[in-house]
Amino acid sequence: MSEILWNPKENRIKNTNLFNYTRWIEKKIGQNFTDYKSLHSWSTENIEEFWELFVEYSGIIYHTKHTRVLNSYQMPGAKWFEGMKLNFAENVIENKYDWLALKYLTESQSFNISGLYKTEYTFKELKTYVKKAAIGLKFLGVKKGDCIAGYVANVPEAVIAALAASVIGAIWSSASPDFGIDALCDRLKQINPKIVFVSPEYIYNSKTFNLISVADQLKEKISSIEKIIILPSPSGNNISSINFSWHDMLSLSVSDSIKYAALPFDHPLYIMFSSGTTGAPKGIVHGAGGTIIQHLKEHKLHCNFKPGDKLLYFTTTGWMMWNWQLSALASGVSVYLYDGSPAYPELTSLWDVVAENKITHFGTSGRYIESCMKKQPSLIPYSIEGLENLQVVLYTGSPLSAAGYKWIYNGIKKDVMLSGISGGTDILSCFVLGNPILPVKAGKIQCKGLGVDVAAFDAEGIETINETGEMVCRKPLPCMPVKFLNDVNKQKYTSAYFNEYNNVWTHGDYIEFDEEGHSVIYGRSDATLNPGGVRIGCAEIYSALDELIYVNGAIAAGWVPPKQSDEIIILFVVMNKGFSLNQLIEKEIKSTIQKHRSPRHVPKYIFAITELPVTRSGKPVELTIKAVLKNTEIKNRSALQNPEIIKEIEVYRDQLEKYFRYNVT
Repeated sequence: MSEILWNPKENRIKNTNLFNYTRWIEKKIGQNFTDYKSLHSWSTENIEEFWELFVEYSGIIYHTKHTRVLNSYQMPGAKWFEGMKLNFAENVIENKYDWLALKYLTESQSFNISGLYKTEYTFKELKTYVKKAAIGLKFLGVKKGDCIAGYVANVPEAVIAALAASVIGAIWSSASPDFGIDALCDRLKQINPKIVFVSPEYIYNSKTFNLISVADQLKEKISSIEKIIILPSPSGNNISSINFSWHDMLSLSVSDSIKYAALPFDHPLYIMFSSGTTGAPKGIVHGAGGTIIQHLKEHKLHCNFKPGDKLLYFTTTGWMMWNWQLSALASGVSVYLYDGSPAYPELTSLWDVVAENKITHFGTSGRYIESCMKKQPSLIPYSIEGLENLQVVLYTGSPLSAAGYKWIYNGIKKDVMLSGISGGTDILSCFVLGNPILPVKAGKIQCKGLGVDVAAFDAEGIETINETGEMVCRKPLPCMPVKFLNDVNKQKYTSAYFNEYNNVWTHGDYIEFDEEGHSVIYGRSDATLNPGGVRIGCAEIYSALDELIYVNGAIAAGWVPPKQSDEIIILFVVMNKGFSLNQLIEKEIKSTIQKHRSPRHVPKYIFAITELPVTRSGKPVELTIKAVLKNTEIKNRSALQNPEIIKEIEVYRDQLEKYFRYNVT
């Protein structure tokens, strides 16, 4: 039984959007719901009615009403809201809000923002700039269906450019500026962008990196590019006059009068890319209607966003959370764009940024919270002043242990909703996420999303409760991809999600639900460990190490040694400063894992590495480690944030192979 760490008080529950929505839907359908579980059951048993009524409840702006909600329950192939015409940008910026919409923040102690750089935009200003940018793009020849790319830092102009593309009906795709030229071209060559926006610089860990040279290389490598537009420099550095600038584009517009393109519900809005750690990154196309309807549901009902709230989600433009946070503007939320390292000058500095800006909703990764806990395991309770406005802490990207949950409640704030949210680039949203009317249990995500028929399946394809299984979705969602790029007859799409079970989406995560719908995700199911035929989620091992002050992080993978048939677990650890891995510590790591988990969870070998290998969005890459151990070629090392770590693992692999080949019979 998981410990309950937070329970919303009755007056707080009654003031939530979800509570008011429930009363509204009860009147609409003439049915009462005793709890969230019964509401969720209705929403998944009646998905067409649920989504149609949510369009009404949310006030989505459309030009033409749909002729039917759903054409088929077949996946892939289900089409939502046929006949509806709408525009994503219109739903985001057409409002009467008069407060702050965007604010740019960065590492204040290492970077001086120029007084000429515009760091804040009201909603009225945002609308004006988006429309002027859209007119500028049209003047440059951009039309409906064209691809616009961004090689951009987390700056206001990136948001404006993405929304401007949507006004016209162009498709936006962005990469963060830490991508090297090869990783960037792997993506851009698939989409053939007509226009590319480029940040002239970005900051990380007090260092400023110039990107103009990359812009010059892009012109040579991507033949489809007609214009590269250089964004303003936050530092005020001069940009070479030979480049076409953001202000040059805006000057092409003599007014801000432009009509929003009325587009089909599934008209492409974004092209997202898989991490590319196991091969070339796959281009995933998401539709405008599915994105806005799903994000509005998640933001209003599950995150309890209200007009005037302040969201800071630490993300780069290459992670889906950037697109997710952009949609918060549609709920009247002020979006704070943090550009730089979350750990400069101190690992916990980002919490001070949250306090200084009176943020109501703060989002980060599970890994960041775990790192803060490891750095300050005995944080003086509630010592960070100024968090009175903080209502919700969101995390995603990697699991968060029960100890990580307790660290938040014991050290950061007692009365706060800690919401794990999990879905991914595949649906640009969540399967499981937070809930403002439910308790928070240690280590568990609060609920299944409304309208989302998500479950855990065992090996026979039967739903399982209180046992780990494959995360699946049994019915279509509006936010499922429109298509994959370069995918004849949807072969890639089908292979990615529908090969395991007929007409059931298999997501690839290893999850466990309890009777109330709370869940724990144990990592990627295709990275599941299998010693002695027993399936073990990697996160089960990681969370067992929380109490060990000398272990900063860990990553595990399964390996079948030469001349053997059974898989063994290899654990790679990053030691905290001042500690080195030795036999005594190795023995304690193993005994701790056995104590908290089982003998099956204990790794056969433990090795120390300098950093955890992660994707550019900070996710652990167990599959890549597994491939390295198998001596499989890693074709796309540029997808990793720190590919040099692979060499350390290769050294250990070679040592293991040599030992087993010559010493084990």
